[in-house]
Amino acid sequence: MTTGEEPHRRFLSASSYLGENFEPSDRIAILLLDRRTGEATQRITSAQKAASPEFQAWLRYKNANGADVYVGMNPLKKDASTRTKDDIQMIRHLYIDLDHGGSIVLEAIQNSSLVPQPNYTLDTSPGKHQVVWKVEAIPLEEAEALQRAMVREFGGDPAATDSTRVLRLPGFANKKYPEDFYVLARAESSRTYHLRDFKLRMDSHDAPVRHHAEPAASQSTSRARLSQSEHDWAYAKRALARGDGPEEIIRRIADFRADGKHNPEAYARRTVLKAQADLQRPTGIVADEMNPTETTGHIHEK
Repeated sequence: MTTGEEPHRRFLSASSYLGENFEPSDRIAILLLDRRTGEATQRITSAQKAASPEFQAWLRYKNANGADVYVGMNPLKKDASTRTKDDIQMIRHLYIDLDHGGSIVLEAIQNSSLVPQPNYTLDTSPGKHQVVWKVEAIPLEEAEALQRAMVREFGGDPAATDSTRVLRLPGFANKKYPEDFYVLARAESSRTYHLRDFKLRMDSHDAPVRHHAEPAASQSTSRARLSQSEHDWAYAKRALARGDGPEEIIRRIADFRADGKHNPEAYARRTVLKAQADLQRPTGIVADEMNPTETTGHIHEK
């Protein structure tokens, strides 16, 4: 948090939140997820239309009938019809999803010298928050590396570090629980931040892959470019070493890999078991880090 900067908290409607975070012509993704049926509906439209009374009335109708409402936090290219990394036009936001620790972790972020004061804090359910920073001129890989570093530092949800991630739209009910919880957004800063404003240390697993390495480094480059499985394995080792419960780590990895694995829970469990085994090895015995999750069974990649 910037020294001497006093927060000026305001509570925002969905339309105001969209208006403050996007240009009217920005193309953004609005996602509706019906938890009763599992049906997902995505609309890619302009921020101006998404904030309009007609569109908001439609969202309220869908929300009242069981659908959670989410918004992609980075605008899409003009011709985008999907929400993939290739569709991202630019990075406008960094974020962290705090699904554990509640107000204690939130206060740690707000008082930290490693990150600037957040622009928005969303209360998404009792004791759970999403924290958002407005940024500019940060490349996609740097943004995702920063978000992974924030997860490592503050203990957020590792599944919410992707640039295509959707966050909850304020003003709508969280339908995950027996009783509706209306998502509340507080505006706390009007600044727009740059890479230099974030002081987090990015270790080798957080740092983005550099594809323009010098030819002299080519022999070590293949070793340095870790696969997603290697990232997951390294994350599991770090989380176990700091005392996180194995079942909780399994849940996080399974959530993070839900779109990329046929059986993400089984994959996550193997990853954590192998990380536990490696941490218990006698000093001097080194695991094969290039194949940390290799098994004899066939894993179908979507």
